[in-house]
Amino acid sequence: MIQGERLRELRKQRNFTLQEFAVQTGLSSSLLSQIERGLVDPTVSTFWKICSSLSVPLHYFFQGAEEDELVVRKNQRRLIQLSDEKVRYHELTPNRGGKLDFLMVEIEPGEMNEAELVSHQGHECGIVLKGELKVILGEKEIHLHEGDSIHFPSITPHRYINPGERMSVSIWAMTTV
Repeated sequence: MIQGERLRELRKQRNFTLQEFAVQTGLSSSLLSQIERGLVDPTVSTFWKICSSLSVPLHYFFQGAEEDELVVRKNQRRLIQLSDEKVRYHELTPNRGGKLDFLMVEIEPGEMNEAELVSHQGHECGIVLKGELKVILGEKEIHLHEGDSIHFPSITPHRYINPGERMSVSIWAMTTV
């Protein structure tokens, strides 16, 4: 679960009222308040809207082990898991406030609860290491298998589905600007 109190602190540092932040993100002030109080865990698309509006990387709201400037040890990766239990994001980039996120994404087989497509600034590049992955990219559906890779501008609405029968594991590099 994300750290709601950290979201509230950052929102206030940026001088946004809850209502102003709701307008900026396109989310309801009620939902944002529940997230800040730790009552609700956001969906992937909601989380992207929050991070994009505040110009912070995905890992900003999650606790992790002590940070090394260069290395993320296997047993010290931040785990980002939102409301959809089928998806786990493992942060592979040290938290240095850079413009690149490097993630290992594990998706259980089957459709996710969240069907909304996500879009944000930057680019994404990924490779499937295990299993298969269907990338919904605008109006296209692109089916990837082990060893296949893809690159696209993140502004194109997108989401991922594991259509296979076993865990999908992929590595992603995402620019935030």
